[in-house]
Amino acid sequence: MSEVDAARSWRRFDRRRRIGRFVGVLAALVVFAASWRFLDMGITNVETVPREIRDLLTRMYPPDFAYAPEIVDPLVETVHIAALGTLGALVLAVPVALLAAENTTPNAVTYWLGKLIVTVSRSVNTIVWALIFVVVFGSGPLAGAVAIAFRSVGFLGKLLGEEIEEIDFGQVEAVRAAGASSTQVLLYGILPQVKPALVGLSVYRWDINVRDSTILGFVGAGGIGVQLFRAVNAFAWQSVATILIVILAVVLVSEGISASARRMTR
Repeated sequence: MSEVDAARSWRRFDRRRRIGRFVGVLAALVVFAASWRFLDMGITNVETVPREIRDLLTRMYPPDFAYAPEIVDPLVETVHIAALGTLGALVLAVPVALLAAENTTPNAVTYWLGKLIVTVSRSVNTIVWALIFVVVFGSGPLAGAVAIAFRSVGFLGKLLGEEIEEIDFGQVEAVRAAGASSTQVLLYGILPQVKPALVGLSVYRWDINVRDSTILGFVGAGGIGVQLFRAVNAFAWQSVATILIVILAVVLVSEGISASARRMTR
């Protein structure tokens, strides 16, 4: 082996990229340290944490399963809120995605309008949307369903818009050349190409919405969250344990349904 070969050593990244990665990690650590110091999050009485957790679990055990019949109706309401919210979001997300996709939006103004809708929807948390619509519609499941829909539009619109930008536009041009109207171009040239993604994203978002809808009751937007809020306020920890177990079961079932549906669309 020559001296030149001996001096060489394999590295995954060149010097410039190694320096860039080091600077990035260092900047992240500096931001973390600065945020921690700014928030003044001192850890005090660490030794009491295990005791408090043990005390809480002792109060929650055994779960009050006799309380379960009282949460059946709120639980069903929660599932319906998630379903209606997802369906509403799907109806709204398709035109938003067409506006936010560069290859289907009519002009620059509509493109940025679509991007604005996506950004606003995704920037506001579901609970905040629920607070807004509780004021508009009053307490109840309607506010929860509308909040779920408005929060989901940004998610579905963004990802579906990206899928539309990846379609084979030659098929769209072929349908248009055959004399199809704008609606027919959408139905036969665009939607068939993004249908698997549309179904998969919708099911995935429904799965997320089931989880989100379980806490909307904390702000009066209906669902099982109302029962959870009341139980926590009353310090009825055994009832809280029952509600949490039921919520966990619903989430696991929705995960299974979501996974099966996504496999079917592949």
